[in-house]
Amino acid sequence: MKTTLDFPVSRTTNSKLASVDFSNLVFGKTISDHMFVADYKNGEWTDLRIEPYAPLQLSPANATLHYGQSIFEGMKAYKNSKGEVIVFRGDANWKRLNESAERMCMPQLPEEIFMDGLTQLLDLDRAWVPTAKGASLYVRPFMFATDDYIGVKPSETYKFIIFTCPVGNYYSKPVSVKVETNFTRANEGGTGAAKTAGNYAASLYPALQAQKSGYDQLLWTDGKSHSKIEESGTMNVMFKIDGKIITAPTNTGTILKGITRDSVIQLAKDWNEPLEERFLTVKELESSLKDGSLEEAFGTGTAATIAHIERININGTDYNLPEKSVDAFSLRVLSELDGIKYGEIEDTHNWVIKI
Repeated sequence: MKTTLDFPVSRTTNSKLASVDFSNLVFGKTISDHMFVADYKNGEWTDLRIEPYAPLQLSPANATLHYGQSIFEGMKAYKNSKGEVIVFRGDANWKRLNESAERMCMPQLPEEIFMDGLTQLLDLDRAWVPTAKGASLYVRPFMFATDDYIGVKPSETYKFIIFTCPVGNYYSKPVSVKVETNFTRANEGGTGAAKTAGNYAASLYPALQAQKSGYDQLLWTDGKSHSKIEESGTMNVMFKIDGKIITAPTNTGTILKGITRDSVIQLAKDWNEPLEERFLTVKELESSLKDGSLEEAFGTGTAATIAHIERININGTDYNLPEKSVDAFSLRVLSELDGIKYGEIEDTHNWVIKI
């Protein structure tokens, strides 16, 4: 991908690359050498640069620490057999970042800054992109308020940063989930559709209680009646019942518009798979588990891509899902997405960018 912006690049003099065990990557623990940074002040983005990854210096009065104006994205870069770095649907992440920014009263980030910063950072740190199948370079773009002012109002200054970390699989095995009918992740009119830090903070306590009971994640239900399935932890969720794929719609403002979700839906349409974007009720889910009509359940997200669900708890009762057949939709779609991301399958939707 060609870039048009010219900004300073300060290379590290103490690379950590040689000390990394790429055969034993813990998700999110190992950070690459550099980061892209831009500052927003006086109504414009300024001081674009790439510099060595390092701690930030913040005032105790920093607005984000007190009022939570913080948004982020998650994306991945891969390396194909030719050694080229491939980014999957980066333009979609830029668009979603700006949707989150609008909801959180934060400035819009021009596409040129996002994509050029991303491209030049990945080009500089391309040696950090793992080559093993299943591994990738996780990319974390984020923006936060930088006013040093204690007052409940939108900040006037912001910082945008992109850093990266090599990662292995987010889930090493199928997951167990518990339907949550007490706590609420998001309500209509809230910030559920924005990828903002506060959404995740609010989910930690109920998720921890589920983990203490032996479950990996929650199946969140709607905040009004707790009768409809919305998301699963950090992922969108899909069910295949009687040959039909069902996934919750994203037009209520309570569910994140997942890029992996959107990609899976497009592939399902390409393959003429029956699909409905509608809410699945808890009662429907329980009934399908009892009568055996639930064929598959899986989460979709950047970190996990496809996370197979093997056990679902509803109102204290565990239901084990059937073993997947070799031609199961979730296995096919995972193979297709991986093939596109690693450059092994033709990208007919122009989803990838090569660097």
